[in-house]
Amino acid sequence: MMKNSALIIFQKNAELGKVKTRLAKDLGDQEALAIYEKLCDFTHQVCSQLNVEKYVYYSSFVPDNKPQGPTYRMRLQSGENLGDRMLNAFEDLFQSNFQKLIIIGTDCPEISAELIQKAFDQLDSKDVVIGPAEDGGYYLLGMNKLIPSLFKGISWSSEMVFDQTKSIIEAKKLTYYLLPMLSDIDRLEDWEKMKSLFTSTYE
Repeated sequence: MMKNSALIIFQKNAELGKVKTRLAKDLGDQEALAIYEKLCDFTHQVCSQLNVEKYVYYSSFVPDNKPQGPTYRMRLQSGENLGDRMLNAFEDLFQSNFQKLIIIGTDCPEISAELIQKAFDQLDSKDVVIGPAEDGGYYLLGMNKLIPSLFKGISWSSEMVFDQTKSIIEAKKLTYYLLPMLSDIDRLEDWEKMKSLFTSTYE
């Protein structure tokens, strides 16, 4: 077990009509929900390979059919917007004496346990680790101390999230490590690009 380290998984509750809404416009709510559940299952398969405490922060409620395992803890997100919710999760766990924290979502079918482990390793020498996504956001953010400014003044759910975050990191002269750029699945073209690999491997 990696001591003093934890992985935060931000996960929307799998509710019909409330997940993958951009996909649902093309595929319908039922198919969008099914895709989202595949992505969540994949994310937890990846995370199960990591010997680290895991905190799943749910968007609305802690469900009964939650991920099982001794290294999982369940929490509820709190805050007005995504930045507030992520900041509160980081603050919560840094106050619990963790020294290295990484947050991921459940939208990235290219993420791997090796990549997350590399991010944890980089936090031994870097203040921040960030994994840019092709849509302009990021699929992973890690830090070894609380940096509230990374969650302030960001245009969440836009193509500017990564650039704005990186600008804050550089303006504050923080050291950082950049992971490879990966794809998220948010739109139909994302799913069409990734689904053959994804479904053949994880169905």
